[in-house]
Amino acid sequence: MATVVSSATMSLDGFIARDDDSVGALFDWYSAGDVEVPSANPDVRFRLTPTSAEFWRAWTSQVGALVVGRRLFDITRGWGGRHPLGVPVVVLTHTPPEDWSPAGAEDFRFVTSGIREAIAAASEIAGDGVVAVAAGTVAGQALQAGLLDAVAIDLAPVVLGSGRRYFGDVDPGTALLRDPDVVVAPGVTHLVYRLRPSAEEDAAAGVR
Repeated sequence: MATVVSSATMSLDGFIARDDDSVGALFDWYSAGDVEVPSANPDVRFRLTPTSAEFWRAWTSQVGALVVGRRLFDITRGWGGRHPLGVPVVVLTHTPPEDWSPAGAEDFRFVTSGIREAIAAASEIAGDGVVAVAAGTVAGQALQAGLLDAVAIDLAPVVLGSGRRYFGDVDPGTALLRDPDVVVAPGVTHLVYRLRPSAEEDAAAGVR
């Protein structure tokens, strides 16, 4: 059974991009070191610090599929048909793109029926691996629907002031998270929070 994890680099004030979708210094940690990590897309390179590279390899080795929204797909132009992680991508959208057929397009699946169906499609692909959900509205919808198992944040020492929030404009309600796994690296702190059961689920399980 797949583990569903939202993921993104985030500023100290909770934003994953500016309102115009630029990221400023958020992604500086992607080029802060001398360790080149593999990328399936030759146009995207990562040179990380040793600490971030170790975290990155451990994390990406588990990812079996991605779920992203149409906005990110359009901003990246579908990564030219090849996501840097080299895994299949499920795109949640109201309308699939027309005449989009770059090399690698067969690894992209467009789902129009909602977040549950998108997560289900990605979980089928990932098997026992991780489904990584891009932060933003899609992650907010996944949390609201109770589909997330964990929240991963690469916390950058940057304040953007305004922009696009980690969970988008969705009101996901109240969620309880366990203490995070923490990896401190130059220019970024890697955090992974696992979701806690609700009080009702704790009670049903006999947990006090």
